[in-house]
Amino acid sequence: MAISLAKGANVNLAKEAPGVFKFKIGLGWDARATDGEKFDLDASAFGLNAATGKVNTEKDFIFYGEKVHASGAITYNGDNRTGEGEGDDETISIDTSKMPADIQKVAFTCTIDMAVERRQNFGMVNNAYIRIVDENTDTEIARFDLSEDFSVETALIFGELYLHNGEWKFKAIGQGFASGLAGICGNFGVDAA
Repeated sequence: MAISLAKGANVNLAKEAPGVFKFKIGLGWDARATDGEKFDLDASAFGLNAATGKVNTEKDFIFYGEKVHASGAITYNGDNRTGEGEGDDETISIDTSKMPADIQKVAFTCTIDMAVERRQNFGMVNNAYIRIVDENTDTEIARFDLSEDFSVETALIFGELYLHNGEWKFKAIGQGFASGLAGICGNFGVDAA
C-alpha cells in the first residue's frame, strides 16, 4: 500500500522499494470548470547541486523544450495541454543509477502557462498531487495530495527526490511562487528568458 505523505514528510526509497532505481513521478490536477480560457499546466524537473540548491548548468532543467537530461537520468514524458482524464496528467521518469554525481536533488515543479494573461492561479486547480511509482511494476510507493489554497501562486514545487547518506528519498514540498515560470526558474538558477 502506498504511503500518503503530509507536506514536509519524506520516504526512504531504499527501504520502501529496495533494489529499485527506475521511478516514474506522476503529477495530476483538475482545472476548475470556468467560462474563461482553458488551463495548460506544465510539469518540469530541475537537477540540483546539493551544496548550492541550484542547477549546475541550464541543461539540468528538464521540461517540454528539453525532454531528456544528457545523462539519461531524467526524462520528461510529454505535455498534456488540457489535464483532462483520470490518472497522471504528466510524468517524469528518473533513473537514479544514471544520476550524475553532481546532482543530488531533483525538484519536480508545475507552472500554469500564460497564467497572468489568462488570470489563472493554483487556487483554480483542484485535486493536485504528486506520486512516485516503481517504473518497472507500476506500483505506487508514495503520494502527496496538495490541499492548500494557492490563490495567488502560478508555479509550485510539488516534491523532490534527494540523496541522503547514499540513499534516495522522496519529499513532499508544496511550495508556491506567485512569479510563475520565471520565478521558479530563478529560484533554481535558470534564466527563463
